[in-house]
Amino acid sequence: MFSSSTSQPARGPVPRLALLRASTARAVGWVMALGALACLALPVHAQATRLKEVAAVQGVRTNQLTGYGLVVGLDGTGDQTTQMPYTSQAMTNYLQQLGITLPAGINPQLKNVAAVLVTAQLPAFAQPGQLVDVSVASIGNSKSLRGGTLITTPLKGVDGEIYALAQGSLIVGGAGASGGGSKVQINHLSAGRVPGGAQVERTVPTPLQTGDSITLGLNSADFATASRVAQAINTAKGPGVAQALDGRTVQVRAPQDPSQRVSFLADLEDLKIEATVPMARVIVNARTGSIVLNQAVTLSPVAVAHGSLSVSISSTPVISQPNAFAGGQTVVTEKTDIKIQQEPGALIQMQAGAQLADVVKALNALGATPQDLLAILQAIKAAGALNAELEVI
Repeated sequence: MFSSSTSQPARGPVPRLALLRASTARAVGWVMALGALACLALPVHAQATRLKEVAAVQGVRTNQLTGYGLVVGLDGTGDQTTQMPYTSQAMTNYLQQLGITLPAGINPQLKNVAAVLVTAQLPAFAQPGQLVDVSVASIGNSKSLRGGTLITTPLKGVDGEIYALAQGSLIVGGAGASGGGSKVQINHLSAGRVPGGAQVERTVPTPLQTGDSITLGLNSADFATASRVAQAINTAKGPGVAQALDGRTVQVRAPQDPSQRVSFLADLEDLKIEATVPMARVIVNARTGSIVLNQAVTLSPVAVAHGSLSVSISSTPVISQPNAFAGGQTVVTEKTDIKIQQEPGALIQMQAGAQLADVVKALNALGATPQDLLAILQAIKAAGALNAELEVI
């Protein structure tokens, strides 16, 4: 009795529960569909970037330093002093500063010394004692600077003042060996670097703490970007703080206190700037045949006929030998065959392309090589169908 009563199914509530679940599932499906439609109806936000990526404070920049020095300790791969007299002259002057004077008429043969030019980038706000990297390059006929040591070299700016002193062991990213008329070389051996090889001796003043305002210089001239930078600063710091002067510079009122000005600039660097569509441009590298197009490049309807023309010249030597008793001489002549082959090119209509993908498809339809595309793009630009600036580098 007990088992039979408990085994009977309760059939009444089951259909209601199933109906409730089905209706709930349909409701959830409609909600998800409406949510998807709402997402599609929302406007797509433009890509935003930080202010530090599009602009920098004018006057806050690096400075180029250069100097003439000597690399010693080479394994017989230094300059040939008979052909490079300035190497031995510089070494003689260096020894004189150390109190060593060579007798008159003595020309030392220095096989382990090489004359070099030392360059470095002095960063902004560099203080005395700070270390910077230096690059060293041979200016003589030295075969290799590997294993050499740069002796103390003063680095000067364009004003002739000494701003750093360089010294240290070179790191040359290469290797080479020669013998028996054969030579093997990997990478470049006549240039190297000295990490942290220069010590700053003098600072370069910057206009960061002068005046009641600072000027932001955009990385590229664009009126829309300059206007959006000024609007973002005024929204964050108050109206009238920033003013766009032209397409590249924005003037900003800044606090007079140095610490407050630094904090003010730190806040400005993290401001979000809505990115603008760049100017349509096609970059063509005539040396490598590479072509780069940005997203703003569009194409108007145009028809292009492209065919290939090849000229082949083959030369075959022909020997003309006289008879045994003719008394003549053997003469070698050449028989030249010239063949010109021109493949027909069909007239292809390139449809208007409002997006970069459409432009790429139209150019691929021509079946031309990158070298041929250089001439085709120039012709399309001359016809007025390429809506972009064509720049050849």
